[in-house]
Amino acid sequence: MISRRVFLVTCFFGLIAACRDKGTLPAASSQTAAAGQAQPTQLRLYSAIKKEYIMSEKVIKSPEEWRKLLTPEQFHVTREQGTERAYSGDTWNNHEHGIYQCVCCGNDLYSSDTKYESGTGWPSFWQPVAPENITTREDNSLFSRRTEVLCSRCDAHLGHVFNDGPKPTGLRYCMNSAAMKFVKTP
Repeated sequence: MISRRVFLVTCFFGLIAACRDKGTLPAASSQTAAAGQAQPTQLRLYSAIKKEYIMSEKVIKSPEEWRKLLTPEQFHVTREQGTERAYSGDTWNNHEHGIYQCVCCGNDLYSSDTKYESGTGWPSFWQPVAPENITTREDNSLFSRRTEVLCSRCDAHLGHVFNDGPKPTGLRYCMNSAAMKFVKTP
C-alpha cells in the first residue's frame, strides 16, 4: 500500500507531465544543456542561399517580443505550437524556385527542390536544407505520438515529420505556411 505522500508526489509530477504534453507548460528545448552548463549561443547552420555553413547566434526572445514581430497567426503557430487550417497557407501550393526560411529568425529550412505534393494541404518536403537547421522532439499531444519539428535557431514550432514520404528519405516534413517565409532564388 502506498503512503499519502508518495501518492501526492506521483499525482503532482503526473499533472506536470500532462500539462506539458497539452502545451500548458513550455516544453524544454531539445538542445538542453547538462546541469550547471549554459545553453550554447553559437550554432553552426547551413545557408542554402550562400551555399555554405555559417555560425549564428541562438535567438531567444520573450513572448512579448515575439508578439511584436509576428502576426497573431504566426505567433500562435510558431510560439504556441498551433496548426493552420489545411489549404489555407500562403505556400502550400507554391511552385516557385527558392528557399523556405523561418518566419521568426530567417534560418534557411527547406528548398523548393525537396518540396512535393503530399495531398495534405500543407507544404511538405522530403528533407530539410541541412539536419543542423532543424531540431525534433517527441510530441504526445492530441492523443497521438508524433515528432515535432522546430527551428534550431529560435525553437519556433514548424510542424511535424512523418514516415510516409517519398524516396529517397521516406519522410514527410509537413510544415505550416505561417511558420515560414519564401525567398525566390534564381
